[in-house]
Amino acid sequence: MNRFKLIDAGRILLLVVAVAAVALPLLWVALASFKTPADLNQPGILWFTPTMANWTEVLSSDIFAAVGRSVLVATITVAIAVVVGSMGAYSIARFSTGGSLSRFGILAAQVLPPAVLVFPFLSVAYMLRLNGTLVPIIFSHLSFVVPVVTWFLIGFFAAVPKEIEEQARVDGFGRFDTFRLVVLPQVLPGIGAAAIFGFTLSWNDMFYGLILSPSNSTILPVAIAGFNTFRGVELGPMSVAILIAIIPVVIASFFVQKRLVQGISGGAVKG
Repeated sequence: MNRFKLIDAGRILLLVVAVAAVALPLLWVALASFKTPADLNQPGILWFTPTMANWTEVLSSDIFAAVGRSVLVATITVAIAVVVGSMGAYSIARFSTGGSLSRFGILAAQVLPPAVLVFPFLSVAYMLRLNGTLVPIIFSHLSFVVPVVTWFLIGFFAAVPKEIEEQARVDGFGRFDTFRLVVLPQVLPGIGAAAIFGFTLSWNDMFYGLILSPSNSTILPVAIAGFNTFRGVELGPMSVAILIAIIPVVIASFFVQKRLVQGISGGAVKG
């Protein structure tokens, strides 16, 4: 009995440490958003007079224009990734397309550092006269979102019983109609989780946005980095911008956390 109590205490301690590792940085950022520059020079201070000056400065800037551009880029990226990734995942799960290594081979692009791909994207953008637009950023995000979404969905499609498809074929459905009308409804929760996962990847990317987006097409992560000025890091306004960036993703992830775990582990079951 004492052994089991010790194990339970260890689990609770591990959980507390994990929660603290995630929550404390967020708490520090939240507090910093209400501090004056003088208070920010004392990071450990917990009792201070809150100020809304940082929020007023950020909300009166063009931060929401950057938010809108990031939303547009991430939405288009995810829409394309879900369409392409769902068909690819179904093909791999049902027909073993590409052999047994295809499940992990699709992630090969993740091994390449972004610096290897960014300049080809930049060159093509100049050749097609798309520089100064969000199109190069969307294509660059597709290079890492599509493989991840595809890999994410393989387990969900593999969990759909083949008997359902066979019955649909007997009833006269074609292969594509079976996929669209019978299989897809079975994996909609997984597709929703994959969409949020892909949206988060696109939303958080700064490297491609920094290289491919000019000043008039700045996306949110680049706008946040802009608070690192020649005068130093403006920690107060940057903290506000960070909160604006992370709160929507944290809320969305909370509602699909079960499906996120299923997809990441590859052990999805039909919901």
